[in-house]
Amino acid sequence: MADEITIQQLDPERFVAEKVEQIRGAVGGGSAINALSGGVDSSAVTMLGHRALGDRLRTVFVQNGLMREGEPERVVSLFADLGVKVDVIEAREEFFSALEGLTDPEEKREAITQTFYRKVFGRIVRESDARHLLQGTILTDVDETVAGIKRQHNVFGQLGIDPQEAFGYGIVEPLVELRKDGVRKVGEHLGLPAELFERIPFPGPALAARVIGEVTPERVEVVRKATSIVEKALAGTGAFQYMAILHEDRVTGMREGRRDYGNQIEVRCWESVDARTASPSRLPWELLERLASEITSRVPGVVSVTYNIATKPPSTIEVV
Repeated sequence: MADEITIQQLDPERFVAEKVEQIRGAVGGGSAINALSGGVDSSAVTMLGHRALGDRLRTVFVQNGLMREGEPERVVSLFADLGVKVDVIEAREEFFSALEGLTDPEEKREAITQTFYRKVFGRIVRESDARHLLQGTILTDVDETVAGIKRQHNVFGQLGIDPQEAFGYGIVEPLVELRKDGVRKVGEHLGLPAELFERIPFPGPALAARVIGEVTPERVEVVRKATSIVEKALAGTGAFQYMAILHEDRVTGMREGRRDYGNQIEVRCWESVDARTASPSRLPWELLERLASEITSRVPGVVSVTYNIATKPPSTIEVV
């Protein structure tokens, strides 16, 4: 496993210089691809990669149908302002086909991993000269996977999996010695706008990590709408991360004086530094009431809203 560079030890200028050389050394005279989701990890890798390789790095946004509202357009626009062209790759049908009928959390994560790395990126690599993928794996991803807490979709070498043998290309992970606070510091040094380097974490499996049970386009749309409401309402709290989660069972509710079986949304809001441990934010009751009212009135089919009050551990920040 990689040695940790703590926030106290981190010298962003030296770190960036070293990683630029590392990327150039790994890729050599060839080209590489990186996937940009709009989160701070992939955004920092994008800027590092373009500093190292220039036009020899192709940056793509994979439209998997699992992202937040308006995310492809927003990411393309933000990085155009930074001088980085982003190609949007359509892959919704492939991801939802792979997830069809799956309810086990690890099976869903594995389906997303295989679809992302073997099918989508395998196709991109075959159609291009690129032989390397740059990605934003961080130390917390590795820790949770190796410890068996949950299989992060972007961890391979630490599990004895050779990406070259498994997928046909090498993977370069320049951020793997850092945790989230260190990545934010590097992102700021690389010139990312605060909107990106201060952005709350978002899981690799995207909204699939926030759907308990089968992941379908209809169920993702429910959690997508709830996510938009939660993120706007809690943006000023200063919390480490906040989210909406869609539960599997239908619950009994009432609308217009009649019984209505509907969906249940769970809201989570976390205080944390590096995601290794976390505690629920003590949100004002009035804020929670407004959230519940807005979600049940604006998200079709939702009749119940709950708030998580368990710490990590024994809980985890994401639900799946």
